[in-house]
Amino acid sequence: MSARRYHSQLRQRSAERRVETHPLTWRLREDGAVLGLEEYVEKDGYAAVREVLSHRSPDDVVTTMKEANVRGRGGAGFSAGMKWSLTMTGPNIPRGYLVCNADEMEPGTFKDRLLLEQQPHLLIEGMILGAYANHSRFGYIFLRGEYVEAARVLSRALEEAREAGWLGRHVAGSDFDFDIALHTGAGRYICGEETALINSLEGLRANPRAKPPFPGQSGAWGKPTVVNNVETLCNAPAVMRHGAEWYQALSGELSDDGGTKLYGVSGKVARAGLWELPIGTTGRELLERAGGMRDGRALKAWLPGGGSTGFLLPEHLDHPLDFDTIGELGSRLGTGLMTVVNEDQSVLSLVRNLEQFFARESCGWCTPCRDGLPWTVKLLQALERGEGEPGDLEMLDKLADDLGPGQTFCAHAPGAAMPLQSALKHFREEFERGVATPPRAASAAEPMPAGDSFTRS
Repeated sequence: MSARRYHSQLRQRSAERRVETHPLTWRLREDGAVLGLEEYVEKDGYAAVREVLSHRSPDDVVTTMKEANVRGRGGAGFSAGMKWSLTMTGPNIPRGYLVCNADEMEPGTFKDRLLLEQQPHLLIEGMILGAYANHSRFGYIFLRGEYVEAARVLSRALEEAREAGWLGRHVAGSDFDFDIALHTGAGRYICGEETALINSLEGLRANPRAKPPFPGQSGAWGKPTVVNNVETLCNAPAVMRHGAEWYQALSGELSDDGGTKLYGVSGKVARAGLWELPIGTTGRELLERAGGMRDGRALKAWLPGGGSTGFLLPEHLDHPLDFDTIGELGSRLGTGLMTVVNEDQSVLSLVRNLEQFFARESCGWCTPCRDGLPWTVKLLQALERGEGEPGDLEMLDKLADDLGPGQTFCAHAPGAAMPLQSALKHFREEFERGVATPPRAASAAEPMPAGDSFTRS
């Protein structure tokens, strides 16, 4: 399969990528072909597993991940090492599961696809290290069902790893046993939420679970379970191989967050794609690497990390793209893939499209999300047609608040509310133009027509 058929491709030549500075991508081939086991091992692959299983304890691995400050690359930004330290372990605690969240369904996001399709053994190695640290007995890769090519590549890589002794009984000649199964999902965005993913993995309806208990105490089949994103796990081999101090230094003075990030750009730019850069790189540098806006159009707004993040403006481009800085600007770094909006595009239409997606993908478990999102879509559709009514914008404001953090069972609705809230804040005049001119008031000589009052469909 040609890597040129879609935007999930690395825009950095091999000469730009070095083992010292690009832990995720330095091994990738120039032609985008799959990196097989033999070539992966030649390029230091599985060296971290051999070293860790021979000389380091699980607690040491957890401590190193915490010191490296590897923050979750799936969107939440929670410390992976801290998450691992919360896993229930002990002599009377059963060994549980390590689950890789490869259900990449965030609008505008395609970074994990690159790693899954071109470097599957990096993920497998990261999962072995994570399983060892968390005393997991088995692993699952929960893969987005539409990623057919990734499923083919991963299936072959898992076979190669078993045949070579990297999976199964006595991994790499150690006393540690661990294997991985590939599970393809049914195409539900809500499975990006870890407990909904676990439910789906168990064959149940993909609804989020109440917390506590957290998955680290009682997850899949009631056992301690750790769920991490693809990119997060792919950082573990380099951290274990080169140390926490080295990993922290990759971001230099740009950010307190450690390491690099697979950043991307989509939308009407000259070169959509991916770049591995130090975390804390600015939005302006990322946009410049993408060749700037297409056809000379001006940038109007941008989403910093997928459809569930808040809109930022051109004046925000010079801020570091890290978790805390983008949070202070009122948005979220999310997956770190920028979606640009040019001066000709309607923010109202874009938000309506996003809210339709989120409404359709709601699991329906709680009322604000189940009923609030469809009503939001109806209001936005009316405004888009120029048929909005006075008070509609205020109703959208209230709906966005009602969908916010702490109001719903999981983070699906708050994620949907963020682009709506920010669009209403920065581009309110676009929404106001969708309100129809009020009809002329009836005079005494012009009685109101008989019949039922208007009810919006």
